[in-house]
Amino acid sequence: MKASEFPSTRALAAWRRLEQGFDRAFDARLNPLRQLGALGFLAIWLLALSGIWLYAVFDTSAGGAYDSIMRLSRAPWSPGGLIRSLHRYAADAFVVFTVLHLLREALHGRWRHFRRYSWLTGAALLPLTAVSAIGGFWLNWDRLGQFSAVATAEWLDALPLLANPLARNFLGSESVSDRLFSLLVFVHVGVPLLLLFGLWFHIQRITRATVFPPRALALGTLGALLVLACAAPVTGQGPADLARVPTPLDLDWILLFVHPLMYATSAGFTWALTLGIFGALLALPFLPAAVPRLGSPAERPPAAVVDPVNCNGCRRCFADCPFAAITMVPHPIRRIGRELAQVDPKLCASCGICAGACPSSTPFRSTAALVTGIDMPQLPVGDLRQRLRSGLGRLPSSRGIVVFGCAQGADARRVTAPDVLALPLICTGQLPPSFVEYALRDGAAGVLVASCRDGGCAFRLGARWTAERLDGTREPRLRTRVPRARVRLIQADAGEEAVLEVAVASMRARLPEIKENRRPKAKMHHG
Repeated sequence: MKASEFPSTRALAAWRRLEQGFDRAFDARLNPLRQLGALGFLAIWLLALSGIWLYAVFDTSAGGAYDSIMRLSRAPWSPGGLIRSLHRYAADAFVVFTVLHLLREALHGRWRHFRRYSWLTGAALLPLTAVSAIGGFWLNWDRLGQFSAVATAEWLDALPLLANPLARNFLGSESVSDRLFSLLVFVHVGVPLLLLFGLWFHIQRITRATVFPPRALALGTLGALLVLACAAPVTGQGPADLARVPTPLDLDWILLFVHPLMYATSAGFTWALTLGIFGALLALPFLPAAVPRLGSPAERPPAAVVDPVNCNGCRRCFADCPFAAITMVPHPIRRIGRELAQVDPKLCASCGICAGACPSSTPFRSTAALVTGIDMPQLPVGDLRQRLRSGLGRLPSSRGIVVFGCAQGADARRVTAPDVLALPLICTGQLPPSFVEYALRDGAAGVLVASCRDGGCAFRLGARWTAERLDGTREPRLRTRVPRARVRLIQADAGEEAVLEVAVASMRARLPEIKENRRPKAKMHHG
């Protein structure tokens, strides 16, 4: 079986097609499938704000809990009713965003090497998410809350951990005391706080973590939840009565799916299934060569290497590293600089973004061997200069095009032609902007830089830094004297080679016009 025929590879291709479809509908920057982590945080903020409101008016006694919630939401479209419904639907949204985020990361194989910490801390939050979601139903103490509490107690009783069955606490109304109810309140308040603390750990090794989606997407998501709250408001299902079996019920299948699963199978099977899935998620980063076809290389690429002779401690690589793999330490050669970049190989993503940020990564240096302050052993900047020089010598005079592509995005080699030189990079963030100027001064008629789409960069910030450097808003920047009409930046993910081909054809057709008008533009032309 060919690698492209594996189900996991086909699933990744299908996911990418789905993302690209959403790009056409929403634009890549506002594509919810590219902002799942940020949308999950948005749901958390909504849960926190609405939860504070609900707790302020909530009666924490067993006898008064149901009445206090019903007074709050007596009119479904009142402020209290909308807050209650928003709280429920935000919980549903958080679970959906979390599952989709996990699925997306798994399909891309983002669980090993420098991503192991984020994967493990994210997987560890799944039990806290389940407890937080299920526990909220108990506090209403209506028939649905009764069903959930009894089902959870019976499920926990299947484990040989407790001397007395938990289900005994729900044999009669007198069994549900204020003391027990206070414990349930503590669980529903305390566990979400642990979840929030765990989310802080989850993003510790990610610089500039996005904890809030773009404003338009955030407002659109909030609006959709409010419309849902108005169209299908959450209402009580009658007070709990332990003397009766609570049927029928309007079940929340997103948050409470485990209960019908247990009753349809058995408590033991449900435990085996859930623990098996959870254990597999935790074990995945430690398995040797675990399912490499999902996109995660079994062998770790070499980490970035710092050359103290050429590093002056400018801190640009430190500022641009997407995974906090670079720290600054005292420079051993004081005449060169006060600080020296230091790379943690365990955290390094081997993306080359640091090399693209280094001021010594300029091809205009007169040294025969171009050695930079920080570089990638598998594709040094010096080798890139040599490949560029050799390729420019083979291009037709005054009409050749240089394409700098991303190995994680659209395959630049697909546009190779007699008049096109394609140079794939680990990430377009590895490209120092001076290479664009160098290519134009050394004979290229135009330069095309192809990065991944917004939210699609395998190394998070490569596409963003590339755009800002070429626009001149981030160091190192493309100098203003470079004719912008001869430079184009496009975004194309893997599988979107057609976008790249169209961009090359467009630049080829515009070359005569470019020669006539070489005045620089204020901003880059983005495709």
